[in-house]
Amino acid sequence: MLILAGGLMFVLATPAVHGAVWVQCGSLVDVADGRTLDAHTVVVENESVAEVIAGHPEVPDGAERIDLREYTCLPGLMDMHTHLSSESSPEAYVHRFTMNEADIALRGANFARITLEAGFTTVRDLGDSFNATIALRDAVGAGLVPGPRIFTAAKSLATTGGHADPTNAWRSDIMGDPGPREGVINGVAEARKAVRQRYKDGADVIKITATGGVLSVARSGENAQFFDDELEAIITTAADYGMHVAAHAHGAEGMRRAVQAGVHSIEHGTYMDDEIMQMMIDRGTWYVPTISAGRFVADKAEVEGYFPPMVAEKAAEIGPLIQDTFARAHEAGVRIAFGTDCGVCPHGDNAREFGFMVEAGMSPADALRAATIQAAELLGQSDRLGQLREGYAADLIAVTGDPLEDVEVLMDVRFVMRDGEVFVER
Repeated sequence: MLILAGGLMFVLATPAVHGAVWVQCGSLVDVADGRTLDAHTVVVENESVAEVIAGHPEVPDGAERIDLREYTCLPGLMDMHTHLSSESSPEAYVHRFTMNEADIALRGANFARITLEAGFTTVRDLGDSFNATIALRDAVGAGLVPGPRIFTAAKSLATTGGHADPTNAWRSDIMGDPGPREGVINGVAEARKAVRQRYKDGADVIKITATGGVLSVARSGENAQFFDDELEAIITTAADYGMHVAAHAHGAEGMRRAVQAGVHSIEHGTYMDDEIMQMMIDRGTWYVPTISAGRFVADKAEVEGYFPPMVAEKAAEIGPLIQDTFARAHEAGVRIAFGTDCGVCPHGDNAREFGFMVEAGMSPADALRAATIQAAELLGQSDRLGQLREGYAADLIAVTGDPLEDVEVLMDVRFVMRDGEVFVER
């Protein structure tokens, strides 16, 4: 079924393609080599790329032809830090008391559609409410709702009063004492139980808040919030269940502890110093910068009433620093994967991150690799995601112009295919 959405033709819950489809591209970005090739044809069978052919050979009888000869094709983009079940607004703090589980799930489905429409065919979701993104991941996989391929952490893990404690700033008579099931841990035993609960719930990855954060109603945006033994318990338990650990971290001390303990990725990394950068290089720790969120909260901190006063103060201090940290980390050689923190910043604006990365000194080719090949490597999916090549998932988008010359063209995606299904076409 086709419906009109924002000027695009949007395909809702169409069965996966089972015959051959020949996608004729005016040009094609080779993200591995960082170059734009001339006319190519991508042959799709079922959910995978069967062949990539130079030029536009004659389409065989019985095959479907998709004409993108006026466009540049490239692999579907990948965002390694999203929050599909929420979006920042002045009312967001009230929503915790007024929105039911069903409200959050349905809102998440809408944000998933918007994200896919923006050309992002794979995301990592690093924190939700009520395990909404587990259900959303499964619904997308079953073809019930349109959205990107989702790898989710479900509910983030925090310590009492930490950045992801869901009862921060609540009235004392309703605050209660949330525990591992709600993602709040104190001590080694609770750390292990919380990870095992996430495994039981169906999470793909573990997310911890190793330091304070910006949007929580708590004084510090950077203090360390886990002890070494708690971090070790989380990481070793997660490894037993085949899961990596992503660490939200702004402050240096909590970041240092998390890297030493063996987290897979550092998110935000605002006060990352040279010592931590070298530790990350030595250990192969990934960095997911989320410049978009930093820029967004810094802007909104100047809008009276958008954030509570305590949050606005932190946003004004921390938000503007992330882009500079990214520039230094990139220059130092830290491994970087693309991530926006959309949900803090608006869903659908994910591609703005490319402009911020290039503005900070990264080449367009490296920025695209961060959102394709390197994101796939972070996920452990290098053998099937992040490139248009034989045997890989048929995730393909098309834009006007050459993103290696101007990354801003990625803000206007004209065609989206995920797993061989066409979801968006002009």
